[in-house]
Amino acid sequence: MQNQKIILPGGAGLVGQNLVAQLKRNGYTNLVVLDKHRANLEVLRKFHPDIVIEYADLAEHGDWEKHFEGADAVVMLQAQIGDPKLEPFIRNNITSTDNILPLIKRYNIPYTVHISSSVVESVASDHYTNTKKEQEDHVLASGINCVVLRPTLMFGWFDRKHLGWLSRFMQKVPVFPIPGSGRYMRQPLYVGDFCSIIISCLETQISGQVFNITGLEKIDYIDIIRQIKRATHAPARIVKIPYSLFYTLLKTWAVFDKNPPFTADQLQALVAHDEFEVIDWPAIFKVQATPFSQAIDETFNDPTYSKVVLEF
Repeated sequence: MQNQKIILPGGAGLVGQNLVAQLKRNGYTNLVVLDKHRANLEVLRKFHPDIVIEYADLAEHGDWEKHFEGADAVVMLQAQIGDPKLEPFIRNNITSTDNILPLIKRYNIPYTVHISSSVVESVASDHYTNTKKEQEDHVLASGINCVVLRPTLMFGWFDRKHLGWLSRFMQKVPVFPIPGSGRYMRQPLYVGDFCSIIISCLETQISGQVFNITGLEKIDYIDIIRQIKRATHAPARIVKIPYSLFYTLLKTWAVFDKNPPFTADQLQALVAHDEFEVIDWPAIFKVQATPFSQAIDETFNDPTYSKVVLEF
């Protein structure tokens, strides 16, 4: 099983960096990572010089396609998460997928794990949500042998957005703003647990199903921030500000930052009151869930990976 050739499109991001580390710990060595973020590819090379790592814009046809020949499995990780404009979401969520699916068919790759998102069942309507829905539809309509995993908000090593960015922001400012009451229920998923689920899929080749992979603990946003403050010993004082002011500040920020780490769309998604299905994924995939407080400590206090920051 460990000799499988596994292709990881979009493998230099949060999930990919964690997945490569965990696959290698489990004895997998024949890994191919394809990604177009050069700086994050260099981070991956630093830790894993023994695997195939190649720059590739998956929205464009190119030499990267040759790596799919002889592959045993594909883990589709490529995704655009944040941007004020629609075009990057179309390119990186839809066009890239439409380029990869024919390769899986051409080379008769027997198994694919598609990383979708819990937002496909969200009440939110934004560029990320809408393109992730379309991306999943394309995968399911393709007829390939696959499993679809829909994770909720993830955190862990290499978190360049979300909780990782929030923790770094907290270290830099005297006051950390919370929109409104901060009582917005979240179901955060530890990326280490999610990678264990992916590996379980690769080993059992469970297919033909869609799984909502949700954090088992329901935690309000403000309590997540308090846990981060505890784990990082950040000096910032947590202060609630009106939602409308917070929204206006994000809109203003986006005028001066072409790729803001937190957007007004993401703020709207934060307060959308989504509650996602919780299945017994520890039993289904035979993995052990990490308690949230322990996962936060591992995220921000690991001696090897906790200080590594990916670029946006």
